[in-house]
Amino acid sequence: MEMIKKGAEADLYLADFHSVLHCGGKGKVIIKLRISKKYRIPEIDQWLRKSRTSLEAKLMMDAKAAGVPVPVIFEVDPESSKIVMKFIEGIQLKKILDRMPTKRRRKVYRKIGEYVAKLHRAGIVHGDLTTSNMILTENDEVFFIDFGLGEYDSSTEARGVDLHLLRRALESVHFRIVNEAYHQIIESYRKTFGSGAEEIIKRAEEISKRGRYVAREERTWR
Repeated sequence: MEMIKKGAEADLYLADFHSVLHCGGKGKVIIKLRISKKYRIPEIDQWLRKSRTSLEAKLMMDAKAAGVPVPVIFEVDPESSKIVMKFIEGIQLKKILDRMPTKRRRKVYRKIGEYVAKLHRAGIVHGDLTTSNMILTENDEVFFIDFGLGEYDSSTEARGVDLHLLRRALESVHFRIVNEAYHQIIESYRKTFGSGAEEIIKRAEEISKRGRYVAREERTWR
């Protein structure tokens, strides 16, 4: 088992399928372990990690049911704050988007907009929509990962914040193509979401103009 990422909230490990699940299976799995915070009261820390682990797994399963590509979950253990999921072969979209041919990029934009709309229609907000949390496979499928800041919220404000966060991520990392990217993502979002999309898009624009928003970390205990 190899640690591939040490995060503020969780550590990620890469392992062989059979070594973790002890049954017939091939390929690799990702093990996500939500880490303890020493500054928290132990009972509260355990409850938070347990509840966030359960919530993240449920969000991913509901996202998949809504038609959004996410890693298959093999095991959830809230007591140890662990999720075991399929390792997606591919590359972080962040590392390749700017270098992709225009036609291929447009295909990816459409998928991002479609999948964000499907999440929102299912009552899910991702909470951290960045190209670091999107994996592009060799057949140009886009997988959404890391629902650790996600929640169930169908409000216009929450959906608007999700879109705003996506735009900010594009501005920060993909500034050369941000206008092209966001415009086409929004067009796809509008088409997939249907009635009510305009209100959400308008709210995202209002949030951007305000230049501030309440970060999800400050609104929820993690």
